[in-house]
Amino acid sequence: MDNPVQAMDTAHFERILLARKDEIERRLKKIDNDLGTLKSADSAERATEAENDEVLEEFGQVGEEELRAIDAALDRIAKGRYGQCMKCGEPISMERLKAVPHTPFCKDCAATI
Repeated sequence: MDNPVQAMDTAHFERILLARKDEIERRLKKIDNDLGTLKSADSAERATEAENDEVLEEFGQVGEEELRAIDAALDRIAKGRYGQCMKCGEPISMERLKAVPHTPFCKDCAATI
């Protein structure tokens, strides 16, 4: 019997991952542009802008982490290991992959991390 990981339609997930990667890269570019804009001379506005910048930086960090996870998932697709848990080696459920296409772990292993 064929390996369920090999029988999976990885092209479908590759399209999803590439689309998500493109979306994140666009958002990160917008965040960089927003962070690079000149700040107000008004001290009260500068305080608000500084708080906003902190939020934008956090969004940027989260986006960068997701990009790394997506790149790792795309690498697993290229190597024929997509859909296989990187911890236990068992197949990752289709339900989990549909919810989190870049996940490297099955539900059980993700719960222990």
